[in-house]
Parts: sequence; structure tokens; C-alpha cells
Amino acid sequence: MSFPHSDRLVFRNMTDADLDDMAAMLADADVMEYYPRPKNREEAQRWIEWNKRNYLEHGYGLWLIETTAGEFVGDCGLTWQAVNGRPELEVGYHVRAELQGRGYATEAASACLDFARDIVQAAHLVAIIHPDNRASRRVAEKIGLEFEEDDLGGAIDIRLVYGSLL
Repeated sequence: MSFPHSDRLVFRNMTDADLDDMAAMLADADVMEYYPRPKNREEAQRWIEWNKRNYLEHGYGLWLIETTAGEFVGDCGLTWQAVNGRPELEVGYHVRAELQGRGYATEAASACLDFARDIVQAAHLVAIIHPDNRASRRVAEKIGLEFEEDDLGGAIDIRLVYGSLL
């Protein structure tokens, strides 16, 4: 199995052993500010299980990301999402609140864009972003994604869809 790669980050599959780190991050109100609500421990376990199914079905999902020294950073990867009723390959990213602002999300998302283009051979990649999440919008723009459309009718009324042909 291959993984994205970058200078400062290591990507690997999530495992059940990552539950403590993932549960803490997904329960953090700052990290989950633009989600309907933070996730509890059971929901974090379901998040890991969902990604394990994605690895089996697609060969990718959201991967756990760590520094080269082994410090837990967050998750980043590729998942299939519905955009206005059609499937789109999305790059998603979460970084622990205390590590935000260091460029990790941009570095990880850029490595995943390269992976989507070079390994998955995807033709199009999107990032689906809450309209108020300026930091996430900046990450999408830094990796070359541009606003394409609004997504309507999801868990929140309007989500911004940034995308690019690969």
C-alpha cells in the first residue's frame, strides 16, 4: 500500500490504537468548530472504522498524520463525498488545535492532491468547506483549488466547494 509523503509528515492507516488521539482531536471544540458538533469517543471509533472500510474499498481514506518524530498531528486524506447529489473525491484535513498555524494542513493536503493525481489518477479533486472557515479555505487555495460551487442540502445549509482538475 502506498501513502502520500511530505518533508515533515508521515501518513499511515488509522488503527484502533489511535482512538485516544483521534477522540481527543475530534472532541476539541476548536478543531470541530465548523462541524455540527464535536464528536464523542464512540463517534471517533466510528470515524476510524469508516476510514478502515475506505482503505479496503478504495485503497485510501483519511490517514493519520504524524511528524517525522512520531508526534500525532491529525488526519488528512481522500474520501468520496456527495456534492449536490453526485460523488466527488474530496481532500479533507484536521490538525490538532495546538499545532495549527504551522503549515501542516497545507503540506498534508498538497501531498494528498499529488497522491490523487499520480496514484489514484483522479481527474478532479474538491475540498468541501464551511463558509465561515477561512483557514480551511486558505489551505484549499494554497494547494491550487478554486471556488467552484455551493453545495446545498447537507448537514449545514450551504457548503463551499473548492476544486481543481488534476
